[in-house]
Amino acid sequence: MGAAGSGRDRGEGGWQGRFEGIYAAHYRAIKAYALRRTADPEDAADVVAETFLIVWRRLDRVPEGTETLLWLYGVARNVLANQARGQRRRERLVARLRAHERPEDDRSDGYPAAGGVAAALDRLTSDDRELLLLTAVEGLTPAQVATVVGSPAVTVRVRLHRARARLARELARDGIEVKRGRSGGHEPVARPVGEGDEPW
Repeated sequence: MGAAGSGRDRGEGGWQGRFEGIYAAHYRAIKAYALRRTADPEDAADVVAETFLIVWRRLDRVPEGTETLLWLYGVARNVLANQARGQRRRERLVARLRAHERPEDDRSDGYPAAGGVAAALDRLTSDDRELLLLTAVEGLTPAQVATVVGSPAVTVRVRLHRARARLARELARDGIEVKRGRSGGHEPVARPVGEGDEPW
């Protein structure tokens, strides 16, 4: 019997039981992940549905334990990438139709900080933005991000450092600075330049 067949018979409750356990444990996290990266809740729902459809089809490949959510993030990331080109076209159209509104008005709800921080994130590349969101919003460590994006941890740390530096430059363009967090990490803080905090 093949791997998929043996997987369907494995464990208490079999294939369906394991799928339902994964769904119950991680649905909310994947939904939140998708909502933060899409302009429309219906698009986020499509991402979630496609992600768990892939889980069902590839259940024998889903790792156990703490690695499960990281694997799901990777799947959702790939689903989003497949949708990204059409989504960017839609967003550009909306931006042209709503040109009288500030850019941050359209996207602030999807990011961990509103206003100028969201606008600065929008000006980064999709790869930089994803690394920053995975760490700042999903709360993943660089090692966990490495699992999600399929890169070595040392590479992720370098890319994350550069992404933070580019975000700081974009924020500075808008008159916003960032300060070093108490834990030693870098945290974007929306505040006017010149109030005395240590720069990023």
